[in-house]
Amino acid sequence: MELLSLLVVFGLGTVEIWAAVPAGLALQVHPAAISITAALGAIVGILVVVFTGERLRSWLLRRYGGARREGRLSRLWMRYGVVGLGLFAPLLVGAPLGTALGIGFGAPTGRLLLWMSLGAVLCSVSLTLAGALGLIGFASLGG
Repeated sequence: MELLSLLVVFGLGTVEIWAAVPAGLALQVHPAAISITAALGAIVGILVVVFTGERLRSWLLRRYGGARREGRLSRLWMRYGVVGLGLFAPLLVGAPLGTALGIGFGAPTGRLLLWMSLGAVLCSVSLTLAGALGLIGFASLGG
């Protein structure tokens, strides 16, 4: 059961850390394992997008004429560049979509991979810590 639970957390992490962490908590996986597994899943999702990035960038340019230059992530990009996008996108829109947006904005692949991975780890640790502490606090209210 533990391996299956970890696979669920990993699979959800490849798409969205916001889904992986609560699933891991619901499946009663140890918080450290949730944090590590969700982060690894997110990094795999980032790698898939980075390695298919040139085709994705070409498709975005054909379909939309380039990345949109309005909205919260665009403002984040204009102000903080790859670092800001990498640290906040996993929390705001998810790691794979944030990576795709970074590629659309023309971010250098190596820097994008580094900062998106760090952002995914920070997001995973933060959400797991908040969820685990919330469950502990909720349990202490009950008796």
